Amino acid sequence: MVTQVEQVAASDWRRTLGGYVALTKPRIIELLLVTTVPTMVVAQQGWPSIGLVVATLVGGTLAAGGANALNMVIDRDIDKLMERTKNRPLVTGVMTPRAAAIFAIGLEVVAFAELWWLVNLLSAVLAVSATLFYVFVYTIWLKRRSSQNIVIGGAAGAVPVLVGWSAVTNSLSWAPILLFAAIFIWTPPHFWALAVRYRDDYAAADVPMLPVVASMERTTLEMLIYTLVLAAVTMLVGPVAHLGAIYAIVALLLNIGFIAMCVQLYMKARRGEAGGKEAMRVFHYSISYLTVLFVVMAADVLIRNLVNG
Repeated sequence: MVTQVEQVAASDWRRTLGGYVALTKPRIIELLLVTTVPTMVVAQQGWPSIGLVVATLVGGTLAAGGANALNMVIDRDIDKLMERTKNRPLVTGVMTPRAAAIFAIGLEVVAFAELWWLVNLLSAVLAVSATLFYVFVYTIWLKRRSSQNIVIGGAAGAVPVLVGWSAVTNSLSWAPILLFAAIFIWTPPHFWALAVRYRDDYAAADVPMLPVVASMERTTLEMLIYTLVLAAVTMLVGPVAHLGAIYAIVALLLNIGFIAMCVQLYMKARRGEAGGKEAMRVFHYSISYLTVLFVVMAADVLIRNLVNG
């Protein structure tokens, strides 16, 4: 029969384990991995070996998880001030900052070793470089100092496509650079839409996200400009990465939808009608946009291979 002490111990163990998982921000990692596998398919122009895909995903997950955990260690002072982040494990005291930092660094070491051993050195270097950029350039340097924080810092989230491409080819070329650029440019309108919803949170924590320091009209205008540039880049990906009509048609439709939503948000902002609810529609669409865009890249390659025998 389980004693009360054993029940408490089991509950504490589950809470601690859940806290360490939460440190890695699994939902963000999910989005990063959605871009990695299709990139590998495009680089291979077919299915890469399952072993290579698994090894790349494991290494990428560990590296991204370590980066997110270090971000929480550094930002624990402002996380407790924000409604959106007040339940993060370092705020609630699930573990100590030292324990979280050791965990994060451990993930990075294992990620580098695993990618180097099972994939290649270039992929390992790229994955850990993304962590260094995210931690030192975005989190420590820019996040609390510049309204352009997410613009520059977003580069870290675009690196997984470089890792995926280099995992297959052990090199880089214009195609992965364009894929990197697409995610880099996608990040500001995606994140600013969320920041509009949580503007008061960022203001309370004195984090100068663009919606905090600029008017809604200017914020939504910049979102629209980035979306227009994103459309141009993603349409250019097709011919450079040797994709066909399936990708071109779906990418065009996705871009029309994204631009239309940003135009609508901007027009509402000019009339003083835009708020968090409207911005979150753009945020949710942006996630679907990126997911579908990359899935269709892979589908384009695989369907053409099937048709051509």
